[in-house]
Amino acid sequence: MDAFGDLFRGVRAQGSLFGSSTLTAPWSLRFVDGAPLTLCTVLDGAGWIVPDGRPAEHLAAGDMLVVRGPARFSFVDAPGTAAEPIECGESCAVPELGGTQHRLGWHDDTADRPGSTTLVTGAYPVTGEIGRRLLDALPDVLRLAPDGTADAVRALLAAEVAVDAPGQQVVLDRLLDWLLVCTLREWFDRPGGAPPAWYSAHRDPVVGHALRLLHEEPAAPWTVSSLAERAGVSRATLAKRFTELVGEPPLTYLTGWRMTLAADLLTGRDGATVAEVARSVGYSDAFGFSAAFKRVRGVTPSDFRRTGGGPVAGSPPGSPAAERSG
Repeated sequence: MDAFGDLFRGVRAQGSLFGSSTLTAPWSLRFVDGAPLTLCTVLDGAGWIVPDGRPAEHLAAGDMLVVRGPARFSFVDAPGTAAEPIECGESCAVPELGGTQHRLGWHDDTADRPGSTTLVTGAYPVTGEIGRRLLDALPDVLRLAPDGTADAVRALLAAEVAVDAPGQQVVLDRLLDWLLVCTLREWFDRPGGAPPAWYSAHRDPVVGHALRLLHEEPAAPWTVSSLAERAGVSRATLAKRFTELVGEPPLTYLTGWRMTLAADLLTGRDGATVAEVARSVGYSDAFGFSAAFKRVRGVTPSDFRRTGGGPVAGSPPGSPAAERSG
């Protein structure tokens, strides 16, 4: 596993809300749920995505757009359209309303009409602290032109949405996982892009190796020396290159990642004790883990669990818990 791939352990499609719509102008679809991530792709024709408080984004055939929630957005034939908005949300996206390709109630018989536009959307659930780490790496809106692997996955998605076959929801969920990873990877790799430092650092043979080791074995008793030995360089070389490329020293990065893993374990359904969580992320005793967690997160593990990861009354200003309350 690597720093990018690890973010998707907390991001899985399961019963994702898909809809396809074939439209003729004028139209205005209003997406009201504010999903954490929504993928939109135009199979044919064109239209405009208008996120709340953001400039309109034109989508041509094959384009993919990712909107980061909780912002709501609209899909319209043209900015300022006179069409009456049709609200599209979870309340009209249940299987009882007719199956995947008809769930959102927009599908009509206009597919063969000249000038029609076909839109496919997928609302993607993103939860937990690992999911938050992924969202923090993304802009509010990103647009990707048809190219590369993501476009190939989009074609498979379009073909699956167009049929009604056994196991369709499972196929759609897996394709959405695939499409999301490919889209974001191509977005970060684009010329002139501004990916997170840890993503770019994976290209470095030394730092990239060290990052993979930390993510593959986060609970190992790492020191800078042991990590440098595994990476095949001196301690000084690793410390310098890692800090320059990632923006923080190796063990600081490791502590932050361990606390992210621990946060999701503390609020998970398994009911692990604080001591069990501590051991799972590399701490031999709960006391040392609790001190590290409070130093990084601004609250104790017990308070974090009690509030479900939400803000804690009296959190010190500037702490992560206090920032989440803003």
